[in-house]
Amino acid sequence: QVQLIPSGGGLVEAGGSLRVSCAASGIANGYNMGWFRQAPGKEREFVAAIRWSGGPTYYKDSVKGRFTISRDHAKNTVNLQMDSLVPADTAVYYCAAGPSWASINTSAGYNYWGPGIQVTVSS
Repeated sequence: QVQLIPSGGGLVEAGGSLRVSCAASGIANGYNMGWFRQAPGKEREFVAAIRWSGGPTYYKDSVKGRFTISRDHAKNTVNLQMDSLVPADTAVYYCAAGPSWASINTSAGYNYWGPGIQVTVSS
């Protein structure tokens, strides 16, 4: 019932911007929506999150002030606008959903995952 399909991403030079979007099916206000990423040879890490109902946003420290997470109910999407990108942002990005009572900034709090989408930042 819950399905998460990403789009966007791509390749950009340092200092540029990209956006990843997640088309969400079967999501209601009781869900947290998060973005995670994983670089080759590294662990999956939290990037940003917001509840489907809205409200506060949560970010990994290294992206705070550069990334903005939002949700668009009209388009049924969760978006991550990524500005001032640096090579360390290069990773496969994953959209995830989990119950609103769970940890919002760790992967353990999410039980639905979309496929990864590549974001590459060149120097």
